[in-house]
Amino acid sequence: MSEEMMRAVRVVSHEGEGKLEVCEVGRPSARADRVRVRVCAAGVNRADLLQKRGRYPAPPGAPADIPGLEFAGEVEQTGDEVRMWRAGQRVFGITAGGSQAEYVVVPENHLAEIPPNLSFAEAAAVPEVFITAHDALFTQGGLETGERVLVHAAGSGVGTAALQLARAAGAGAVYGTARGAEKIARAREFGMDEGVAVGEDPRAFAEAVRAWTRGAGVNVVLDLVGASYLDANLDALGYRGRMLLVGTLGGASAALDFRKVMGKRLRITGTVLRARPAEEKAHAIRRFAAHVVPLLARGQVRPVLDSTFALGDASAAYERLESNSTFGKVVLVISDE
Repeated sequence: MSEEMMRAVRVVSHEGEGKLEVCEVGRPSARADRVRVRVCAAGVNRADLLQKRGRYPAPPGAPADIPGLEFAGEVEQTGDEVRMWRAGQRVFGITAGGSQAEYVVVPENHLAEIPPNLSFAEAAAVPEVFITAHDALFTQGGLETGERVLVHAAGSGVGTAALQLARAAGAGAVYGTARGAEKIARAREFGMDEGVAVGEDPRAFAEAVRAWTRGAGVNVVLDLVGASYLDANLDALGYRGRMLLVGTLGGASAALDFRKVMGKRLRITGTVLRARPAEEKAHAIRRFAAHVVPLLARGQVRPVLDSTFALGDASAAYERLESNSTFGKVVLVISDE
């Protein structure tokens, strides 16, 4: 392999479920305020599955055919305007695409330092889900000490991060939903007080919340499911409750009962991380570095690894995530630590 090349996961076809290959591609360079990171591990997210199928193209400026939104590794090269980082530092961060490769280039303010107690594989399971959960719960949702929160898809990467962050912040009660009883049982380890397995009827969790809260409802709902849960979410929320829309696993369009929203004075906020402007991402990273990284360093919250795969087994990693059997994060190990 020549010095200017690197191995990377590439989407080579969008037909059917899409097709991946691990190929040699050109190695990017760091200029100005950019940092080139030697990637040791990279997370696999549902956005990557959608990109593989041609349903979530990379935003302008990101590689169109190399997926990957989060990574952990070592600073290898810095542009001449970089002041925050030096070669050899252990960092993790987010990017709009391209992290499932041996090298990735990002703005210096899209990185944070990895706590010494985390391996690269563990660190790669952190940025996308913990930044998303922290930003949604606290920056967007204003979750306060003593409030009650409901986290859907509690066994997902964002779900396990949200459970832990809510508990660490002193939430009054942390509730969760998942597809099956096994995931509910495992989620209790991460700070969930009560949970319910949701089958075909999403009304089940609204009824459970009513019982748990004696009719008061929850203050915040973190929803990764979307359309199929909308009406039950409105019922589960209490007066002046806030709903954060983060995912659309259960569909992207549903009828909204305005009377419920108006009567309870509810607030509904949609949020995404990947498509935000660079400065908004930098702000989310700064808050993550200030509020979440210290919790990781002290072991008060921790990454949840479902499984790891070698770079050459990227297709198997994607199949694992597509199986919907995961609990926590799927991570690609790019190089030895």
